[in-house]
Amino acid sequence: MKDLNVIIAGAGIGGLTAATALQKAGCRVHAYERATELAPIGAAISIWPNGVKVLQALGLAEAIRDAGGDMRAMSYSDQTGKLLTRFSLGALYEHVNQRAIPIARAELQRILLESVGLESISLGVAIEGYEEDEDGVSVKLSSGETIRGDLLIAANGTHSTLRNLVTGKQIDRRYCGYVNWNGRVRADSALGDGHEWAQYVGEDKRVSLMPMGGGEFYFFFDVPLPQGTPNIRERYREELKEHFAGWAPPVQRLIEQLDPAMIARLEIYDTERLPCLVSKRVALLGDSAHAMTPNIGQGGCQAMEDAWVLMQCLTSSSRVDEALEAYQHARADRVASLVSKARERAAIIHGENPQATQAWYAQLALETGEGIINGLVKTVQGGPL
Repeated sequence: MKDLNVIIAGAGIGGLTAATALQKAGCRVHAYERATELAPIGAAISIWPNGVKVLQALGLAEAIRDAGGDMRAMSYSDQTGKLLTRFSLGALYEHVNQRAIPIARAELQRILLESVGLESISLGVAIEGYEEDEDGVSVKLSSGETIRGDLLIAANGTHSTLRNLVTGKQIDRRYCGYVNWNGRVRADSALGDGHEWAQYVGEDKRVSLMPMGGGEFYFFFDVPLPQGTPNIRERYREELKEHFAGWAPPVQRLIEQLDPAMIARLEIYDTERLPCLVSKRVALLGDSAHAMTPNIGQGGCQAMEDAWVLMQCLTSSSRVDEALEAYQHARADRVASLVSKARERAAIIHGENPQATQAWYAQLALETGEGIINGLVKTVQGGPL
């Protein structure tokens, strides 16, 4: 099907990737974004090879490579700075014929926006509800207007209220037990190698430094904390000093160099497997369909996969409902398994089972890289491209 009139709720990574894919397939697309300005949530994103393959198929890979980081190796150290393992990612890249590209979310958003065109996006307008029938979907906007389309894509994030309408039940987010501080800092050899993703682990906590392009590192700190712990920006540096007292010198330098005004602090949530991802004329996409912890780096990548698969289903079917059924069949098991995998990884990293966490630390000290790379290969090869 071509020349469909597609309405998209949300202009984040998933919504913009879907808009790009469907425009290239000949559809008319318009996205409605609740926010009055497009400010990315979080500093950066690691686009693993399965996500890069989608962007390459959409003609965006060169721009992404130019703006992103060159990540060639991966390492783990304990909280004292003792190296546990370091290995090249070359075997992964060679096996799947694509490399990973960490990139600033603002840069990724810019590239996607240039592809879609600002004329196809309305800011400060939310989609509040819909009514669907055999011929299309009537969408209610926060402006009071009702518009008509052939298809509605709900790509409006982890807080999506459209998710409950599609599934016919209340879907509550699940707190995953930890808080993440993330941001960007000027790359400095005293912090780490500009081509290596370095992680420090211990005490059920984690610190990460990843090259993200533009002469900067993307960093994050993970700390297990009770839900609802006070979020006070003025105390970010003091908090991190308390949580990571005595950790390795690069961690201390990072805390000193970061700018609290430029840090995002997030409680990490995911969602259970949904009973369905579609209805007659509505498809859930990205975090609205499968919010997951960032522990396997697949949240954004799965939104990109969603967009590609949905486009393929629509272009190869003669009816919207049949296309959405095919999308449901192609995506439901894939995303549910990765949500579970990410939550299990979060539990190990952050000490939900102390024995499992200690066993993981011991395993890292024996890791050659083969086990981690095999897991990454499996995830990439499970994608649509």
